[in-house]
Amino acid sequence: MTDDYICTHLGDDQYEYFGSVVPPISQNSLHVFPTIEDMQRFNGKDDRIYTYGRALNPTVDIVQKKIAALERGEKAALFGSGMAAISSAMLTFLGSGDHFIGVRKMYGPAYRFVSEYLAKFRVESTFVEGEEIGDFEAAIRPNTKAIYLESPSSMFFTLQDIRAVTSLARKHGIRTIIDNTWSTPIYQKPLELGVDLVVHSVSKYLAGHSDVISGVVVGSAELIEKINGNERELLGGIPGPFDAWLIMRGLRTLPVRMKQHQENAMKVAGFLESHPRIEKVNYPGLPSFPQYELGKSQMKGYSGLLSFSLDCEDEGIRKFINALENFKIGVSWGGFESLVAKGSGKTVRIAVGLEDADDLIRDLDRALGAI
Repeated sequence: MTDDYICTHLGDDQYEYFGSVVPPISQNSLHVFPTIEDMQRFNGKDDRIYTYGRALNPTVDIVQKKIAALERGEKAALFGSGMAAISSAMLTFLGSGDHFIGVRKMYGPAYRFVSEYLAKFRVESTFVEGEEIGDFEAAIRPNTKAIYLESPSSMFFTLQDIRAVTSLARKHGIRTIIDNTWSTPIYQKPLELGVDLVVHSVSKYLAGHSDVISGVVVGSAELIEKINGNERELLGGIPGPFDAWLIMRGLRTLPVRMKQHQENAMKVAGFLESHPRIEKVNYPGLPSFPQYELGKSQMKGYSGLLSFSLDCEDEGIRKFINALENFKIGVSWGGFESLVAKGSGKTVRIAVGLEDADDLIRDLDRALGAI
């Protein structure tokens, strides 16, 4: 099955829904049984039987099947936010007295969840640069239970050698988790590279329209069923049916959207790299990117998020950002719109959207001239 087929057709049984080309929203908190005997026979293990929305919903089910298939996983668990998915994946492998290894440039709230929140329950953590396999090897302890990757990271876009890290982890009996939000399963499939669990902020490219908050965890049926029965069931971080329907709508255009994000970002990155006011562009799709060859070996494409450093100080950076018109100032990314945010130091991050690339380049060129 191709990714295009999965996004557009997998799980859409039109004739179960009166021939509807788009499955309707199952806006239900519960489903009932025809007899008490049927209810008593149900043991909770048949995922074709719906009972209560905290466990499963038909609309949520379709989305989970699509995302699991895209990632080449056996099952997926959809959550009410990316952080609900990330924290649940971590809690699946970590307990009191365990040790965690993460990349230093990982998503800020995920970093805080381990270093601050889980620290209260005696979970130890070590954060490494992660660009060399030796970084991970040196950090392993006898009680290390999980390694967390974010490749590429979402500010400087540094990569980790996924195959090398998962091979090292298996040798030591350590589980691996990766945030695959930047690449999406269209351009990177970490489960095929040995990762145990893949997480996404579905709010970004998978949904793609900046109108829903959600997250997902994908992996083996054994691990996802464990998450469903523990973290998802007990912590309750579930999505509603309408959010799932919005995600389903977004998934239908994911392959074509990602092609456009990539095409636009490559043009914009090339323009920025050649501009005299730009000191450095951080984008894995550029041949000048230090880990370009590693990226080509584990990704088959690039998304629209990148960053760059300007040759001026804070005041000039603020003038540049405020002079932009097509790039709106905001913290998120992955939607149809182009966004800009100030990073640390001289770094500026932009999300290249689906607008005309030449319009975006003219906007950047004019704003750079305003410094």
